[in-house]
Parts: sequence; structure tokens; C-alpha cells
Amino acid sequence: MKITAIETQVCHARMRNWIFVKVLTDEDGLFGWGEATLEWHTRSIVGAIEDLSTLLIGEDPTRIEYLWQMMHRQHFWHGNGIVRATAIAGIDLALWDILGKKHQVPCHELWGGRVRDRIRLYSHLGGGRMETFYGTKSGDADRFADLARETVADGFSAFKSMAVPETAPIEGLKPVHYAESVVAAMREAVGPDIDIMVDCHARPSPRMGLLFAKALEPYGLYFFEEPCWPESIEGLADIQKAVATPIATGERITHLSDFNRLLEGRACSIIQPDITHCGGLTAARRLAALAEVHRIAMAPHNPQGPVSTAASLEFGFATPSYIICESVHQDVPWRDDIVKWGFTLDPATRTVQPNTKPGLGVEINEAEVARHPFEQELLQRSFNPDGAVTDW
Repeated sequence: MKITAIETQVCHARMRNWIFVKVLTDEDGLFGWGEATLEWHTRSIVGAIEDLSTLLIGEDPTRIEYLWQMMHRQHFWHGNGIVRATAIAGIDLALWDILGKKHQVPCHELWGGRVRDRIRLYSHLGGGRMETFYGTKSGDADRFADLARETVADGFSAFKSMAVPETAPIEGLKPVHYAESVVAAMREAVGPDIDIMVDCHARPSPRMGLLFAKALEPYGLYFFEEPCWPESIEGLADIQKAVATPIATGERITHLSDFNRLLEGRACSIIQPDITHCGGLTAARRLAALAEVHRIAMAPHNPQGPVSTAASLEFGFATPSYIICESVHQDVPWRDDIVKWGFTLDPATRTVQPNTKPGLGVEINEAEVARHPFEQELLQRSFNPDGAVTDW
């Protein structure tokens, strides 16, 4: 069996363009689906996949580790950057899909079988934009509380929000009090038995992140995500040591060695690799082994499209340290028109039963994808009140 072509299909889904990767073979009817979605870099990713395909056409798609090494190490530049790592991931996911289909088993069976019976999903409420905080913040806490109640009514026992606004490196206590008011309102709205997570989006400096972490500690967060710039392992470690709240990070890290430095620095309790950005399932399985060594939990970043979700779930069913899966809820009304799932969702508890179809267990409706062609993502820019550029 040989790879005959690698195609990309772009589907505009409001906040982002989903980039589906289809790897075709010379075996009749056998192909695989992957995803390489990266916001505001759609053209770059499509081009990078086309470049990588020159290495893979004519190769055996079942030699996944060999092909991963080829993509990562050939053409001189190692696959460390976000564009190259995402392109590799999209192809890698499709190769695992092919291998599962060839052997007529779900991917988690290829990795030793399932280690759990179900996976809990959590939803994301959004929030935290600069115009919200520096404009009128009247009613923000009530708005977040309403969203929290609606999410729990939809069956979720866990949710995340960006209650922490964008900040300057040193901002004072005004944004801290804002974040505290929002989290307090959400906790009051849903009670003590619902798990609340707060995502800082790596906006704060290490010192501001510490202030936010201490202010929100009394509200019993399930985890506190990216409390400071990801480049500052020491800053993350300081925050981790200062509070009882579990610290989560890793969605912007793309290489095993960088995760190793993070864990050796004892800078978090949970790592959040994005399977579509860290080099795919091949790389994610290495990270799982690393997490086991350090006794660290895993909760992959997953705000992308349906193939990314399928891969994250398949990974979770075979990974002992996996704790919960991020899910995108009601981003576009036609999401389920794009895909047929091998998973079974219990809407009352927002838990997922194992995939029963071969490979990743997803079938993509290509005609429906074609109905939503590429559109330029909305321009996002963020500035401090003095006009200086800040983290979005």
C-alpha cells in the first residue's frame, strides 16, 4: 500500500477555518482524515502540508513512526515551529486513521486498548476581552453567571471561562477584582459541585498571574490555565508553588523537549498539549509517557473542529493520565452536518462512550464542507489603554 495524494479541505467555521487533511492510498477506498486547524495561519498550513507531501507520496502509510521522523527531520528544518508541527499533526492523524481502518479497529485498540469507560467533556464560556473590561463592566458578572447556569442546564458538570482580562505587565488590582467578581458570580450560580476552570490565555505577566491565582484560590477551581506567559517556566513554577489550585499549561508548546523543561521545572499539575499543534498523536503519546514519569495529568487543548475532537477522545481512551476533554459547544449550528461520529454522547451528563468505528471514527461530509469555503478570520488586535500592544 502506498500514499497517492494528500489533500487539504478548508471549512470556514466562524471563529476559525477548519483545515481537514485527507491522505489517500492506492488501496481501494482506503483513506484517512486528519485536521491541522491553526487560526490566522490557514494559508501557511495548507502550503506547509503541500510541501510535506513531497516527502510522503509513494510511501507506505502504515509506517507512521518512520513517516513522522521523515516529516520532522527532513528538508533540513526540524518540525519545531507551530506551522510545521501543525502540518505534521494533520498528516499524522490521518495516518493513524488509515492504520485503524486497515486493521478494522478504533485507534485506541492500536495503543493497548481502552483504560476507561467514558470521558467527561467540558464547555468554554468565552469572555475576557479588553473592551469588556475597560469598557462598561456593569453586568459582566451576571452575564457570566447566566452562561454558567445555561451550560450546566445543558448537562455539563465542568466549564471554563476567560474571566481574567487582558492586562499590562503590571496593572494594579482593578483587573484582579474584576476577575474575582466574575468567578464568585459563577460559583454562586452553579454551587460547589460543578467544576470551574479559568483560562488566562497566557495574558498576564508572572507577577500579575500570581495575583490572579491567589485571588481566585478560594473559589475551588478545577484548574487555573496559562496564568502567565508560557516562556516563563520559573514564573509558572512560582505560581504553582504559591497556591493549592492546580496549574495547567502547554497548549502553545509544540516539542517534547520543551514539555520536558516544563515538567522538570515543576511548573504545572496538568499539561494541555494540542494534538493538532504538537505533532499529532505520535507526539502526544510520547508526551503521555513523559507525564507518567512526572505523575502529571493531561487535559488536551481542543477548540478546533471535529477530527481534532475525535483524535483527542481516542487518545483519552488509551491514556491513563488523561482527565477531561475540552469540547466546542454550539460554535456553528451545522457542526454535526459535517461529521458522523463513532462515539456515543450522553447529553444528560456530557460524557462520551468509546468509539466503535475503525480508526478515529469520523466520516467527513465533503459536500457539506464545500458549502463553507475559506473566509479570512476576523482581525484580532489587543492594546493596553496607553496604546501598547498586549497579548490577545
